[in-house]
Amino acid sequence: MELWIPITLFAAFCQNLRSAVQKHLKGQLGSTGATFVRFGYGFPFACLYVAVLHAGFGFEFPEINAVFLIAGALGGLAQIFGTFLLVYLFSFRNFAVGTAYSKTEPIQAALFGFLLLGEHISWAIGVCILIGIAGVIVISLARTSLSASVVRQSLLGRPALIGLGSAAMFGASAAAYRVASLSLEGTGVPMQAGFALAYATLFQTIVMIAWMIFREPEQLTASLAAWRVAIWAGATGVAGSIGWFTAMTLQNVAYVRALAQIELVFTFLASWLVFKETIARSEIAGCILIVLAVLGIILWG
Repeated sequence: MELWIPITLFAAFCQNLRSAVQKHLKGQLGSTGATFVRFGYGFPFACLYVAVLHAGFGFEFPEINAVFLIAGALGGLAQIFGTFLLVYLFSFRNFAVGTAYSKTEPIQAALFGFLLLGEHISWAIGVCILIGIAGVIVISLARTSLSASVVRQSLLGRPALIGLGSAAMFGASAAAYRVASLSLEGTGVPMQAGFALAYATLFQTIVMIAWMIFREPEQLTASLAAWRVAIWAGATGVAGSIGWFTAMTLQNVAYVRALAQIELVFTFLASWLVFKETIARSEIAGCILIVLAVLGIILWG
């Protein structure tokens, strides 16, 4: 098994934990504050990781270049925009189709990987990606009662466009982060990934603090007041991001983001085993499709 596969599975598990903490915080902070803690409280942990790599394992600091600075900043902005679009999507009454569209990220990541890095994917992996996306869409629509007419109206409506836009931003972000990390040649994959993560997180923290100071100062105050819980969002978020950045330094972003859909299976296992929640048959079918896609990616990736 190639190294990027267990690293991606670890990242997906950590992201699941971070999402649970953010969900808890959203009731206290709102969408902006809950989004900010991912970056603001994650940045110190990212710096600590880079320091440990340098002092504890002897990895040299990389030489910063223009490609790194631009790609890292663009990736950070794209990730922020993608998050805001996804949150905005939930304000629409019929957001289910748009949410399903937002799960097309692996396809769009493949497109941006081709445009920015000239990367290609095999036919076998392409089929696995489509199977995985089908599973995610089945889960997204599982608990909604959508009539045929509503679906037709939603396919080209504003929620669908917002969902596609969110997926595009996340796909572009992943590709940009890979460009930034690969530009730091000669320092070793862990340092390339860690340094790129620290820079992107710093950039995102600065952007979000500036936004909140001018537009939502109460969210910044509330985020700082909730530090006892928020710090766990930062810690688990950075642990996951270390996995994402490392995996995307090692492998094509489309492969990584497709394998990352296993996160939904983790979510449903937690709902079933820990919270004893009932799982719909269609959700089980969606999970089976995702597992089949993941097994295919592991086999042929």
